[in-house]
Amino acid sequence: MDTHSKSIGIVGARGHTGVEMIRLIAAHPALALSFVSSRELDGQRVGDHVDGFAGELRYASLDPAAVAARAADVVILALPNGKAAPYVEAIDAMKPDTLILDLSADYRFDKSWYYGLPELTREQWRGEKRISNPGCYATAMQFSIAPLKDLLAAPPVCFGVSGYSGAGTTPSDKNDPDKLRDNLMPYALTGHMHEKEASFRLGVPVEFMPHVAPHFRGLTVTTNLYLSRPLKRADVLARFHAAYDHEKLVTVLDEAPWVSRIAHRHHAEIGGFALSADGKRVVIVATLDNLLKGAATQAMQNINRAIGCDEMTGIPRP
Repeated sequence: MDTHSKSIGIVGARGHTGVEMIRLIAAHPALALSFVSSRELDGQRVGDHVDGFAGELRYASLDPAAVAARAADVVILALPNGKAAPYVEAIDAMKPDTLILDLSADYRFDKSWYYGLPELTREQWRGEKRISNPGCYATAMQFSIAPLKDLLAAPPVCFGVSGYSGAGTTPSDKNDPDKLRDNLMPYALTGHMHEKEASFRLGVPVEFMPHVAPHFRGLTVTTNLYLSRPLKRADVLARFHAAYDHEKLVTVLDEAPWVSRIAHRHHAEIGGFALSADGKRVVIVATLDNLLKGAATQAMQNINRAIGCDEMTGIPRP
């Protein structure tokens, strides 16, 4: 482990994931938070907005050039989709050896960036300093499909339900508690970004139907898989145990996991494994906290490896 502290900054720190990143960094022995950029909170103390954060660090409104001029060792871009490029360009020009971790979808389809889903792409990392963090739903879908990908007879069909924190902090119907009360709100039923991402990364077409529910955090993906040959339940379980039992942040269960049990936890759970009578259809359920394993925790896994720390440094164990 590199014992020298690395400076790290966050752009877009006002959002839900930015807050989780601040908490993880504050508890990390090898990272020192050097700046947090937010237009809306400019000048306010970080400690007034993030429980458990000590110190006098204040939010600052920093444009791309100002972020690059801070010359941090690591920069996290926690911005909406389509906003990352000016910051990447400024850092490329001024301090290209900076480690950039982008939480948006902007570079998930760019082959020159490492796609940081450690449990499935760990061996593909070649020391890249440009890392694209996977989407939350895309993470759960890939975990559910990858161990059976070679046996698929048809596109996997995924039904997703997320807490409204996944809709961000900008007011909309999808994060309005009054409109969500006693409701399940479908949206982007074809062509969702995470549908495209999972399809691209798995190399097979994936069909995805997302919904927003009244709870704040945590998501469930129920995936229907048609198989090219019949399997027994024990065969399916063996594949998933072989894929994930050595992973600290993926737990394979016998029963279907509940989203209420995953909130504020850093791992994903996969279970259910219900088979049809002919053994050629299996239904799998995956849950994770969309702000943690679906975003901030996964980012910390990627940062740790890139700065020479153990992958689990600063991440509470399940």
